[in-house]
Amino acid sequence: MIKTTNTSPRQAQASGAVLAAESIPQKQELDVMVHARNVVKTYRTGDITVEALRGVDLDIRSGEFVVIMGPSGHGKSTLLNCLSGIDSIDSGTVRIDGQQIHELKDRARTAHRAKRMGFVFQSFNLIPVLSAAENVELPLLAAGAKPAVARERAAALLARVGLSQRGQHRPAELSGGEQQRVAIARSLVTDPAVVWADEPTGNLDSATAASVLDLFRAVNAGGQTFVIVTHDPEIGANADRMIEVHDGLIRQHEPSRPQDGVAQATSLPIQDGMAY
Repeated sequence: MIKTTNTSPRQAQASGAVLAAESIPQKQELDVMVHARNVVKTYRTGDITVEALRGVDLDIRSGEFVVIMGPSGHGKSTLLNCLSGIDSIDSGTVRIDGQQIHELKDRARTAHRAKRMGFVFQSFNLIPVLSAAENVELPLLAAGAKPAVARERAAALLARVGLSQRGQHRPAELSGGEQQRVAIARSLVTDPAVVWADEPTGNLDSATAASVLDLFRAVNAGGQTFVIVTHDPEIGANADRMIEVHDGLIRQHEPSRPQDGVAQATSLPIQDGMAY
């Protein structure tokens, strides 16, 4: 005998709604690419102790273009290095695309950075004896990609940054702006979850810096997440969000660029160490 249960339409609708809600991840969890809580980093030299980061909390959403600014020596680069896993932290948690990176062993953390993160530095960090194409394809080869696949991907990215005719040139044969474009192509070659850039226009003249900023924004328009440490006010003015670091704390959060036609606040004080 089959046992039946009388269920009202309202109960059935409510039950269906519960099942639907359970099957859909929360939007906030889907949107957050970088999730940091109570991050502490201290440097000790002899009797001197420097609290570089003092309990920083920060969320960065997928597809954001976030700029970190502040006085020299107040923790900007330390924050980027700790969020990306280049440096260890004393306490706290950092999740990148859901992975808690500081729980990984050194080798696993390095592998995760290589596969899921891109980096752009002020000094370009290109290998002098390799061509532009070889520099770009190197992260893919290190991650185990086949040479033919890596070369094809590198060629596509060099074309994307406007250097399709310069792939066989070594860094010494390229201008500063061209070298930085190669570095940007390299940072994108593994299709990273986030690109970290530390003073990417610091060694460039103003016109070249503007062209690099235009390239960043064009790539970001396709959904790529960027986190950039800079002193350049032009980059700050074009950010989705500006975060100021002062004495190891996040002092303010300044959305500076209008999105979707909605005006944003130019200055918004927040709790020390907290930004969303």
